[in-house]
Amino acid sequence: MGAIMKGSKNTPSLEDLAAQTLDLAKAQGATAAEVNAGLGHGLSVTVRRDEVETVEHHRDKSLSVTVYFGCKSGSASTSDFRPEALTEAVRAACAIARHTAEDPFNGLADPEHLARDIPDLDLYYPWQLSVEEAIVLAQRCERAAFATDKRVSNSEGATVTSHEGFDVYATSAGFLGGVSASRHGVSCAVLGEDEEGHMQRDYDYASVRDARDLPEVEVIGRQAAARAVRRLSGRQIKTCQVPVLYEAQVARSLLSHLVSAVSGPSLYRRSSFLLDSVDTAIFPEMVHLYEEPHRKKAMGSAPFDGEGVETRTRDLVTDGVLRRYCLDSYAARKLNLVTTANAGGVHNLMVKPGPEDLAGLLRQMGRGLFVTELIGFGINGVTGDYSRGAAGFWVENGELAYPVEEITIASNLRDMYKGLVSVGRDVDYRHNICTGSWLLERMTVAGS
Repeated sequence: MGAIMKGSKNTPSLEDLAAQTLDLAKAQGATAAEVNAGLGHGLSVTVRRDEVETVEHHRDKSLSVTVYFGCKSGSASTSDFRPEALTEAVRAACAIARHTAEDPFNGLADPEHLARDIPDLDLYYPWQLSVEEAIVLAQRCERAAFATDKRVSNSEGATVTSHEGFDVYATSAGFLGGVSASRHGVSCAVLGEDEEGHMQRDYDYASVRDARDLPEVEVIGRQAAARAVRRLSGRQIKTCQVPVLYEAQVARSLLSHLVSAVSGPSLYRRSSFLLDSVDTAIFPEMVHLYEEPHRKKAMGSAPFDGEGVETRTRDLVTDGVLRRYCLDSYAARKLNLVTTANAGGVHNLMVKPGPEDLAGLLRQMGRGLFVTELIGFGINGVTGDYSRGAAGFWVENGELAYPVEEITIASNLRDMYKGLVSVGRDVDYRHNICTGSWLLERMTVAGS
């Protein structure tokens, strides 16, 4: 978790600013209040065709306050930490609250659910990276991409980023928690060109808490190049119904749709295809989904959620059965349930992988479509109907046969979840949702 940024004699710490803001809210007559305050800074350097394209220094600070007058609420934010600016922000929030309608489900998280002991999750690893060093790393990454294959004809650039931030959440009920975290990354996007002048773009990237965990930048460049050139000479295919294998980084989107469907707003607005589905089998028996919020160094780790509620490892799906929803306090009250510590989203939603790597899943599929890119957004959250543009590869005899483009894949998410055949062990850990590749039993592929 790291230490919270402290203030000096003339510069209040974030905890002090939060406490001052809560006092101002109380003085304005608020019955309760909560404050989010954050400081962050970072560096981003992009190189394109060996020339420096951008150098950006980021320095951010923000404070938001939500006040409650009984069941009425109002919010305001500021990037100015001077006392007069904080006073004005609180006044604005109070003015909004006084003019809004009462909502009986409003309020702070219930005290019994708040985090008491805040563990150190190893999220904070500053990287003393100079602009010159970042430029060299980006150049090495891009040069490796060009050196990989002569068909790499152009580049959209290689980027090196570093960011660290400090955030505090405090409430008038006495909760105060702070987290320091870092995020560092390298990315590269290049274009491949075949003999007929047809081009394809692809990319690769890494994102970690600790810069020492980054792969060699040349690996990112080579992988971006390999991904781009393998897509050259793409074809359309005839409309068919076949097994579909989602690469890990696009399979993550299928879980994002699941999280959206079982989250509070979709449920209390009755706009979810998974209404009233707790204790119902929505996947095959082998599927196990769980949150692991205290995983060390992970991108989605958090000791508490956006309301100070204690996070913990807990199942979302076991033996294919949906066990719970993903709720913050407001949604939980509205649904007459209990918060699941998901204010702000899920925290390291993990899928138990199967025994096969990507090559094994291709062999298991035998013949079908391997999807590496999704285009557009054709999801109906109410019905679960699914239709998206896609690109990837046609698979024959368990091996990539040729690249495929200008196709659409369609089904219904309920059928897709029930038709999950296998999850690969090629888990992508670069986000707060972590999964391997997904092999689905059958989808409609619309082509020529």
